[in-house]
Amino acid sequence: MKSVYQKIAIDIANRILNGDFSVGDKLHGRSSLSSLYKVSPETVRKAVMLLNEMGIVEVVKGSGIIIKSVDNCLKFINKFKNIDVINSSKSEILDLLDEKTLLDKKIETKINEIVDYSDRFANTSPFMPFEFKIYEDFDIVGKTISESNFRKNTNAIIVGIKRNGKLMLSPDPYNIFKKGDTLFVIGEEDSYNRVKQFLYKQNR
Repeated sequence: MKSVYQKIAIDIANRILNGDFSVGDKLHGRSSLSSLYKVSPETVRKAVMLLNEMGIVEVVKGSGIIIKSVDNCLKFINKFKNIDVINSSKSEILDLLDEKTLLDKKIETKINEIVDYSDRFANTSPFMPFEFKIYEDFDIVGKTISESNFRKNTNAIIVGIKRNGKLMLSPDPYNIFKKGDTLFVIGEEDSYNRVKQFLYKQNR
């Protein structure tokens, strides 16, 4: 967020760009600017120093504040526009991360429900949901989910992968299958056999 003196400096730079002042013109004195913007002389001093540092004005002792460059005004304004874009992007990223965290928690809750359901009904139903262990000699080891055409071949969706004791929710299509992975899968009733056929063909 821009400070008051930065906003004043930007406003003055815009006025110079709009032709209110030309190179060589004398800017209002600090007391006049303080009255115009309804701020303290110290705030105006900071704004003028910022413009001076950017090469837009020059503070000449005994002569006051002289307009030095119009071109530097545009550079100065664009600099703050870029900062605004960056700050806005940072804010959006933080909001998206908060949304992702909330979504991940919801997905994890559903995954846990599925795992619990699977554990309780493992002996009574071969249907969804279910899980499969990936062994070293499986053809899909080293391939991504996309490369394996998992969904197309099985009519099932991988909702999670447990790897080294950690559960990855909603793995992306570029996630690579590794030996020891446990796949948590949901699908139609025939998906169980299709996944089994897909994984175990030419294996075990």
